[in-house]
Amino acid sequence: MKLPFFDKKSGPGHVGAEGSLAAELEKPKEPLIDFRQLVQDFQTIDPKDPGIWPLAPRVVILLGLFLTLLGAAWWFGWDGQLEELKKKKAQEASLRDDWLAKKGQAVNLDEYRRQLAEIDRSFGALLKQLPNRSEMGDMLVDINKAAQGRGLSVELFKPGGEAVRDFYAEVPITLNLLGSYHDIGAFVGDIARLPRIVTLNDISLVNGSKEGVLALKTTAKTFRYLDEEELAKKKKSNQGTKKGAKRRAKK
Repeated sequence: MKLPFFDKKSGPGHVGAEGSLAAELEKPKEPLIDFRQLVQDFQTIDPKDPGIWPLAPRVVILLGLFLTLLGAAWWFGWDGQLEELKKKKAQEASLRDDWLAKKGQAVNLDEYRRQLAEIDRSFGALLKQLPNRSEMGDMLVDINKAAQGRGLSVELFKPGGEAVRDFYAEVPITLNLLGSYHDIGAFVGDIARLPRIVTLNDISLVNGSKEGVLALKTTAKTFRYLDEEELAKKKKSNQGTKKGAKRRAKK
C-alpha cells in the first residue's frame, strides 16, 4: 500500500513561513519621525534635570540656543563690525590707489625734477621778457624809436591804463602811423624782435592822404610783471572781495 505523495515544499512549516512573510509585507511601515513621541518627550522633560532628557529635545533646544546666540551676536556686534569692515575695505582700496600713484611718481622722480627745472628756466626766460614798473618808460621809448627808425610819421602815441592780471599788468598803446608799405612791414618786424613782449592788435591799414602812403592804426600791447608789493595788495584785495561775497551770500 502506497502512502500519499508528500511534497516538502508544501509542508505545514513552509506554509507558515510564507504566511508570516506576507503578514510582514502587509503590515504598514512606521514613519521615520514619530511626532507623537516627540510631543510626549517634550511634555515629559524635567527642566531641573536636563541630563535625563531624551535626545530629540536636547538637540532641538541646543540648536535653538545656538541660533539665538548667532542672532544676538549679529544684532549687538557683528552688524556694526561688518559695516566698519566694509568702510575699511573701501579705505584700503583708496590708500592702495594713492600708493600706486605715489609709487609711479617716485619711479619717475628724476624725470619730474628735470621737467620742473626746465619749466623754471622757461618761466624765468619769459619773466625776463616782461619789464618791471621802472623799465616801462624805456619800453615805450623803444617802440617809439622803432617807428621813427623806419621813417614812419607818428601821428598818435598814447599809452592807456594798465589792466592788472594774475601776476602781470597789460599796458595798451594806441598807435597811428603813416608810411610806405615796406616801412610799415619793417616796423612790424622790428617790434617782433624786441627783447620785450609786444603784440599788435586791432590792426587797420588804409590808404593815406598821399599816394604811396599808408595809415596804420593799431593797439600795441606790452606787459610787465607785478612786483612783490603789488602782488601783496592784489592778494589782500582778492581776500576782501571773497569775504564780501560770503557775507552777501549769508544774507
